[in-house]
Amino acid sequence: MSIPHLTDQQIAAWSREQKDRWWFENVFRGDMAQLTLRSAFTGFLLGGILAATNLYIGAKTGISVGVGLTSVILAFALYRGLARAGLAADFTILENNCTQSIATAAGYMTAPLISALAAYMLVTGTIPPAWHLIVWLVVVALIGVLLAFPLKRRFINDEQMPFPEGRACGVVLDALYHGKGDEGVYKARLLGLTAGATALYQMIVSDGWMRLIQFKLLQLHRWAGVQEPWHLHERLDTYFYDLAARLHWATPRILGTDIRQLGLRLTLDAAMLGVGGLMGIRIASSVMLGAFVNFFVLAPLMIQRGDIVARLAADGSTIAISRTEIVNQWALWWGVTMMIVGSLIGLLGKPDLFKSLFRRKRAASAAGPDVLAHIEVPLWVSYVGLPFGVAAGAWVSHTYFGVPWLLALASFPLIAVLTVICTNAMALTSWTPTGALSKITQFTMGAIDRSNPASNLIPAGMTSEIASNAANLLSDIKPGYMLGAKPRQQAIGHVIGIFAGSLAAVPLFYLLFLPPQADGTRSVGTMISDQFAFPAAVQWKGVADLIAHGLKSLPTSALVSMAVAALAAAAFEIARIVTKGRFPLSAVSIGLGVVLPPEASFTMWVGALLFWWFGRRQKVAGTRGHAFWVEGCEPICAGLISGAALIGIGNAILNVLLN
Repeated sequence: MSIPHLTDQQIAAWSREQKDRWWFENVFRGDMAQLTLRSAFTGFLLGGILAATNLYIGAKTGISVGVGLTSVILAFALYRGLARAGLAADFTILENNCTQSIATAAGYMTAPLISALAAYMLVTGTIPPAWHLIVWLVVVALIGVLLAFPLKRRFINDEQMPFPEGRACGVVLDALYHGKGDEGVYKARLLGLTAGATALYQMIVSDGWMRLIQFKLLQLHRWAGVQEPWHLHERLDTYFYDLAARLHWATPRILGTDIRQLGLRLTLDAAMLGVGGLMGIRIASSVMLGAFVNFFVLAPLMIQRGDIVARLAADGSTIAISRTEIVNQWALWWGVTMMIVGSLIGLLGKPDLFKSLFRRKRAASAAGPDVLAHIEVPLWVSYVGLPFGVAAGAWVSHTYFGVPWLLALASFPLIAVLTVICTNAMALTSWTPTGALSKITQFTMGAIDRSNPASNLIPAGMTSEIASNAANLLSDIKPGYMLGAKPRQQAIGHVIGIFAGSLAAVPLFYLLFLPPQADGTRSVGTMISDQFAFPAAVQWKGVADLIAHGLKSLPTSALVSMAVAALAAAAFEIARIVTKGRFPLSAVSIGLGVVLPPEASFTMWVGALLFWWFGRRQKVAGTRGHAFWVEGCEPICAGLISGAALIGIGNAILNVLLN
């Protein structure tokens, strides 16, 4: 069914009171179930699962994957199946929308865990108790929710801004419930089959699952004398090196450097294929370009030059040159420069983001009482709640992380301004520039206090979490506004999602990345590994180190590379602005390719290339190929990510328990 909406002329001419009355009379569905016990429970459960997958993917790539449409499809398939079996009534469209609000909020709670909080642990060597992180995440996220309420009335009710991602979710919901009924079932089947096949593959390449099956269940070590479980190696280059050792082949080298030192491996990581498909060919190609330039060209040259060397650990042992050493000793600096300069120029190159902020407010009309007063979140909640929220945020930042009281309080006015900019960006483009905005806070607070890394990392983390929660809450409310939902109930759902994501992601973070050692203690040395590179945390740590030590500690070649990277990033982003997005390279993505493991960059590029190629060959809507490769791209990619992530998480937990 066609979703009713105002014309451009009505949006420009009508007062907000007129728009509210029109929406209440023509769109609002006051008698339809929305935030029910089952929608809250389903959203809480899906949110926890999707937060876990986001944590897994974020630790690998530094990217938070959107989970809104995935939760919509899963909830639709679940309750449509139960309804057909006569076990439960079908979900209403507004119940599903509320479920996706909860799940989306939960998914975004993982962002600080893979960036600011992880960087804080890496820089200071301090591992706070898990409940400290849960409390901090919840308090800071609620500040974002409180900031969102006044912005909602302007950006959604009055300005009717597009929120493209939220609008797409509303269109999908409308198509599922009022369009062709089989469309949603088909996408759900695609997601389920892909997730199942991926989970089976991931289980075969997982040592923990194979140990459980072969030793605990089949008892192979007792009757067959098997000492190590068999599993397929996800790293395909392992088979090449085994063959090369038998045949006495020389190890391939680039500019005299062993490719194993450069971290050049070949893996088949199904989750990265899915991430690449969602990225698109342009972004994935930029990531691949950054990896190629860094690991095939610059790193070998710097090793030969002596700017990247093997070094001694604290215990006197030699730390060999590896991908991690290449990034930490040299490559991080030009990669971070690309990302920061590219993000800031990209932000400044969007004048609409700032023009709409200063648009003159229309005069209020005498239209009578507020017709939405009984369903909107009262503004007094924000006016009363924000001072308490800010005080609580400063208290937990000071008490749990050592941020000075005055510095924590002083950061909030800047954070509020940056949150408005971020929300405006989401409203126009579905792009939340939290990376660039967080760096503004990090450098500003770092300039005030250079001696304490928490003084710049934690306020910057607050910027990211507050801004993303405010922006994403409004993006979630947009489809509800289109479909006639109660905004007050969606806001409550978002808060439920905050708790779901925190309670699911934080314990999992400690179990996966900070497992207890033999003596019962935990060490930050277990966080970064070949499997989990934590590229976002490495970037944040690099900026904190730069603030603390300045440029004097870097080799000359690193300073030159930073200058060249800054100029290149500016040129690329200006070219993207001038060509209105047609310029194919992204400075931010190139910088990401520098800190990502190169095999992850390559696998993501293969996934993007696969969907791009078949998408070009299957352009005709209505055909089976188009339905699979184009319309089914997101369900397939979600299946690849969720199947691999959930089994991968299970494998990591099994290794902790079995060892």
